Amino acid sequence: MGDAVKIGILYSTTGPYAAIGRDSRDGAEFAMEEIEAAHPGTVEAVYIDPQGHIPDYLEGARSMLRESGCRHIVGTITSIARKEVIPLVEKHDGLLWYMCPYEGFEANENVIYTGACPNQHLLPLFDYLLPRYGRRPYLVGANYVWGWEMNRLARELINNAGGEVLGERYLPLEETAVERIILDIEQRQPSFVLNNLIGPASYAFLRAFRELGERDPAFLPENCPVVSCDLSECELDEIGAGVATGHLSVAAYFDSLVSPENLAFKLHASEHFGPDRHFSNIFASAYTAAKLCAETIISAGTDDPQTVRRLVSGTLLSTVYGPVKIDPDTNHMALPFHLGRINDDNGFDIVNSQAAIAADPYLTRRRTKMPVRLRIVS
Repeated sequence: MGDAVKIGILYSTTGPYAAIGRDSRDGAEFAMEEIEAAHPGTVEAVYIDPQGHIPDYLEGARSMLRESGCRHIVGTITSIARKEVIPLVEKHDGLLWYMCPYEGFEANENVIYTGACPNQHLLPLFDYLLPRYGRRPYLVGANYVWGWEMNRLARELINNAGGEVLGERYLPLEETAVERIILDIEQRQPSFVLNNLIGPASYAFLRAFRELGERDPAFLPENCPVVSCDLSECELDEIGAGVATGHLSVAAYFDSLVSPENLAFKLHASEHFGPDRHFSNIFASAYTAAKLCAETIISAGTDDPQTVRRLVSGTLLSTVYGPVKIDPDTNHMALPFHLGRINDDNGFDIVNSQAAIAADPYLTRRRTKMPVRLRIVS
């Protein structure tokens, strides 16, 4: 390939979701260091930190694509940032490797999705929750597309199950004034709370919910759990030791997974980061995205995005999740489902799992037999 191929790594390590961004960057950087050790001089990472500012994601992506010569970008956290960057990636015929769980209803030829969509997280979650906790949830979410769409799907699932959504509230990412929501939940007495808040809003909510449970046992985790679709190990310290113990979260990966792939992954990663680090779903997903990107470029002998996309799609891939495939029709990775209960060691005890689920970003297999088609998202 001649000179080292440039790969952009675009994550915010400061700002409202800094804990997630730091773990994402750590995972991607670890993967790139592995590639450099195995294939010296073949790929080179270009790191830009947008610091949580949406315009800086766009400027960072533009700098990578135009000035640094990157044709591949591993990154973005929120759906706002992803949707901001995609048109620019399309314009330059690049490939964005997106690794966070998201709300679905998107499939783009210029994006490889290694994060879960709703049929891989929300649908199996409700299959587990409704028979055990009841059909009268309360929904909270971040005040943008992730929270809106996740709660819209949750309402549909509850209505189809003959249940009732008792309340629905939204907060900006950095809003920590959660008292009115907590009071509303206390009055309405839901069977569980679906949490699609992000960053400081989520952490403040979980702290306040802990206080609610201390004064009213009806809101202890065993009676009324807060169930998150995007909370991982890297954020538990931000909430406070033991504060969220007993509550639940969904992920394709937990540090506590007992599998040959994870045991080997943790042994290797611990040599780099030390024995006390918990590796989150965010870390594992960023690591997987960056490693697949670099390895596929090396295997292809070119960083041409369409060649790389064809090569990485449809073949069995060895990952920390186990052997999985990326669907060539949707560019989404098949992923396992795990439900974890937060423990006192700032980790998760896995209470329910499913083997890798093929992604269905438009939920067409649930609603109709019509085939999925890629579409441009702008």
